[in-house]
Amino acid sequence: MIITKTPFRISFVGGGSDLEAFYSKHPGAVLSTSIDKYMYISSHKFFEPGKIRTKYSQTETVDNVADLKHNLLRTILQRFDIQGGLEISSIADVPAGTGMGSSSSFTVGVLHNLSAVQNRFVSKETLAKEACEIEIDILKEPIGKQDQYAAAYGGLNVIEFHPNGHVSVDPIHMSMDAHADLQQHLVMFYIGNQRSASSILAEQKKNTSQEDKFNALKQMVGLVYNLRDSLMAGDWDEFGAIMHENWMLKQGLASGITNPMITELYDAARKAGATGGKLLGAGGGGFMLFVCPPSKREKLISALHSVRPFDFKMEQEGSKLIHYGDQ
Repeated sequence: MIITKTPFRISFVGGGSDLEAFYSKHPGAVLSTSIDKYMYISSHKFFEPGKIRTKYSQTETVDNVADLKHNLLRTILQRFDIQGGLEISSIADVPAGTGMGSSSSFTVGVLHNLSAVQNRFVSKETLAKEACEIEIDILKEPIGKQDQYAAAYGGLNVIEFHPNGHVSVDPIHMSMDAHADLQQHLVMFYIGNQRSASSILAEQKKNTSQEDKFNALKQMVGLVYNLRDSLMAGDWDEFGAIMHENWMLKQGLASGITNPMITELYDAARKAGATGGKLLGAGGGGFMLFVCPPSKREKLISALHSVRPFDFKMEQEGSKLIHYGDQ
């Protein structure tokens, strides 16, 4: 059995600038971190040599890869020329459609796992590039490139998207104390409303041609570097203010990013002491992340009593192979 473990991510600022409709005209950037919530992919020999079994939210057993209903699994298994005698399963710490890049973590994890099945070394860069190729170029998903790179590389990074299609990942190096301080200033809540990001992202992609939306994204890219500098300086008031500015800009990129419930929660959080925050992912539901002084953490949690606090920690490793053996 072979098992891979691939993290989910939270993005702080710059989301949307990883869409080709934007970065092909102006360099994009996001600041994000991977977290200790994972997609686990396991594979082992299937007892029927000529068949393939896949287990996700459904179970499929087929004679030919082309018969699989799961688009990502079908495409990846075809890429690896899997003929049969394989069972592959997924387990996730967080449900899909909640803004943490689960689809790309799945893609990266499956690619990593099958590379191990075929005894092929694969770098983090290759994992991310192949995941982008499958999701964006082959399956035509209206998504950007940040999730694939965050899942493959792991850690706290500025990820830049260049007009020629190149992606660079620049780690933000902080002391252990500064890293712990950042963690103490972050509070996350699960607000429900799982949804597909595709419709919101498709609209956002279309809206990028509008001058005001394009200029908003340019401002958000600039905030990435301001946020990086505030992190390095340990200026948490400035960090929260930049997060707030980014959220104000993001709401104007497409309809469906926010709704009255999200606005009400955000306003209540600000009144309780949060200095900034955002909804994770494309919009509409999932998780909300806030920047809040540790002294006001309990007040914030009390103020948002209608939604569930969600504990997490930042992680550093990215996608990794955690088991390779017969058992």
